[in-house]
Amino acid sequence: MTQPLNIVWNPSEGIDLGFFMIRYYSLMFVIAFGLGWFLMKKIFERENESLDKLDSLFVWTVLATLIGARLGHVFFYDWEYFRNHLLEIFLPFKFEPKFEFTGFQGLASHGAAIAIIIAMYYYSKVILKRPLLWILDRVVIPVASGAIFVRLGNFFNSEIIGHETTSAFGIRFLHDKFSKADAVNATKIANPKEAYNAIATDPKFANLLAEVPAKHPTQLYEAFCYIFVFAALYFLYWKTNARLKTGYLFGLFLVLLFVVRFIVEFVKESQGGIEKELGLFSTGQWLSIPFIIIGLFFIIRAQRNPLANS
Repeated sequence: MTQPLNIVWNPSEGIDLGFFMIRYYSLMFVIAFGLGWFLMKKIFERENESLDKLDSLFVWTVLATLIGARLGHVFFYDWEYFRNHLLEIFLPFKFEPKFEFTGFQGLASHGAAIAIIIAMYYYSKVILKRPLLWILDRVVIPVASGAIFVRLGNFFNSEIIGHETTSAFGIRFLHDKFSKADAVNATKIANPKEAYNAIATDPKFANLLAEVPAKHPTQLYEAFCYIFVFAALYFLYWKTNARLKTGYLFGLFLVLLFVVRFIVEFVKESQGGIEKELGLFSTGQWLSIPFIIIGLFFIIRAQRNPLANS
């Protein structure tokens, strides 16, 4: 039987500047959006499209991604909780059992995908003055690159992880096993960072470290696969005539990205949601199926009628 590499994942929260903490999760989003802006700038220049419209695209994409991802988590995965805590949908606090700053915990990629499509409809009609599929065929390239960094952010946060495994890919997520309070209580060390470090490195706490199982780093699986999704779309846009087949790149993006998501879900821990009622597949898999079907439709449509407009 293959043994895991015995990597203990105990990341810091971010880059501490003394007066401000740059959290790795937030940094990954900044990189994703910054790279996305750069890629779309190159695309707009190639298409002789006014760069004045690029700032509006950036704003709409950022808002759609964050709002859509948040609402996707609320409605697809945790509505039973949020229906009784409506203020917490858009406020980074918990009010029960006590007032607590939590940040925004919970973003769903399926919700982001839906919101981006809606935002692009408005953007294409009101600002860009081009067919919807024209912008969708192009915006999926930076979106695919952004997906890589979002999953890396999940890895830094030790969230969205997989089932326990004895494979060589297993990683021991210390922060998943022990919350900050758990680490402090178990070690009697008041500083959570020092408590985590003690569990990871101090032989005195070897019994606590032994409680941390190796699990599939599903965030890295997805991030790695998304590199190839991005590379395929980038190559097809820049090196072939695929951009002239209306809807083809958009459809291919949906198929590739959500097939990856569907497959990785088999080794991912449950995130809750509709899977309890539907059974058979996870919530992420059920939500991926419609996107895959829609993607196949646009690929077939583009092949049959390359110059079709939206």
